[in-house]
Amino acid sequence: MPLPKYHQVYLVLREQLREGRFDAGLPGEIALMGQFGVARVTVRRALSQLAQEGLISREPGRGTRPVHARANEVQMQASTMATGQQARLTGLLENLVTMGLRTKVKVLSVERMRAPVDVAAALQLQAGTAVQKAERVRSTPEGPLSHITTWVPDAISSGFGKRELAQKPILVLLEESGVKVGRAEQTISARLADVGMAQHLDVSVGSALLAVRRLIYDEDDRPVQWLHGLYRPDRYEYQMQLSRVGSIDAKVWVSQELSANFH
Repeated sequence: MPLPKYHQVYLVLREQLREGRFDAGLPGEIALMGQFGVARVTVRRALSQLAQEGLISREPGRGTRPVHARANEVQMQASTMATGQQARLTGLLENLVTMGLRTKVKVLSVERMRAPVDVAAALQLQAGTAVQKAERVRSTPEGPLSHITTWVPDAISSGFGKRELAQKPILVLLEESGVKVGRAEQTISARLADVGMAQHLDVSVGSALLAVRRLIYDEDDRPVQWLHGLYRPDRYEYQMQLSRVGSIDAKVWVSQELSANFH
């Protein structure tokens, strides 16, 4: 059964709020009506739900503004990667590089910027440290596959830019820059496509996407790349081979192999 329209709008706005997209305030109701192609009552119901959850505040004459999380809460959100899926990059690295070589990439933007709070926390950098942010769309012959955003410390990324990112996978560029990749921490969840992502990936607004967050470390266990990826689930699948370890009472499963397939 499809989600009600207001709930789709609510879910997309909630994701954008968590990403800090509306620090200057949310768009007005008319703008949101046009963005999502829905009636005002639908927008109001979505905003009402966000307000009830304490994510936004609505004040007459001042508009709708996000209720910011405390700094320590942002730090906790970034640190959740430590409890996520940890993967040795023997095999996974090769698989990711192979995917990069077998797909076409369009570099949307590359910029040097001060690291946002969550990015600085993930990369273990001082707030405001310079990083390179790059956005790319990867495609197969059938069409768009993924939208990838990466942040890399400026000291590491100074040797490559838009031209190099259009020619080689970023993990290859990191190794060419002298980085010895060691391990990765990864989480996989789901997200609904907003208007911009729907255009990039050629899907409808509100379509379900696979959301991947991957933190790459070097051999000295220093973070060298923070990645947010959104994938079309009809063109991408993530496989994990599991084996049980210990006695039958333990029921502990460990991963033996990780792979990412696309079609």
